Amino acid sequence: MSTPAHSPDHRGVPAPPGGHALRIDPEAARATTPAPAPAAPLPVVEEISAGGLVVDTFDGLFRAAVIARRNRGGRLEWCLPKGHLEGDETPEEAAVREIAEETGITGAIQVPLGIIDYWFTGEDRRVHKVVHHFLLKATGGHLTVEGDPDGEAEDVAWIPFEDLPERLSYPNERRLAAVAHDVLRGRRTTARFRGTVTRTVVRTSRPAPDDPRNPTDHS
Repeated sequence: MSTPAHSPDHRGVPAPPGGHALRIDPEAARATTPAPAPAAPLPVVEEISAGGLVVDTFDGLFRAAVIARRNRGGRLEWCLPKGHLEGDETPEEAAVREIAEETGITGAIQVPLGIIDYWFTGEDRRVHKVVHHFLLKATGGHLTVEGDPDGEAEDVAWIPFEDLPERLSYPNERRLAAVAHDVLRGRRTTARFRGTVTRTVVRTSRPAPDDPRNPTDHS
């Protein structure tokens, strides 16, 4: 009686019709599936922004002009005015201009407060963002967001320094405000704050879910 076509041979390889064992070359099988090519590294771009706290006094108390705008998740958040350097601007010049555009308040630089830097990844590049912050004394103007050319600032308000820890959304900006308050009260003559965000922020063309842990800016 002939051997059934489905009987295995002594190596456990099933036999096709006719009784001959299948012969499979593992190397040939692997060769038919090419390995994916490694992704090319994204180019790295350096970006510099500047802004800070512009301050005046009301009833003997220091207060700062801060703005509200939407984060990547669409939530309204209160933050310090800031933005990109333009042309040959210095960080100081950009801070004065950006604060005036986003708050309506003109100011004069008093001292540098510190720097916050972080990384984020877009669809076609990785960006290292460095943001310079300054303490400014208000010299004129009135609160308005109408001068913001990007239309990102939705609201602006004078906030007493005692209320900034509850109003400002980002931890590093709250620390900058505390440094500024110490300078204004004479508790320190220089400001040396450095905030480095080690968590990578991913930005794509699609809205990202809200992330309250992200201590970065939007400019």
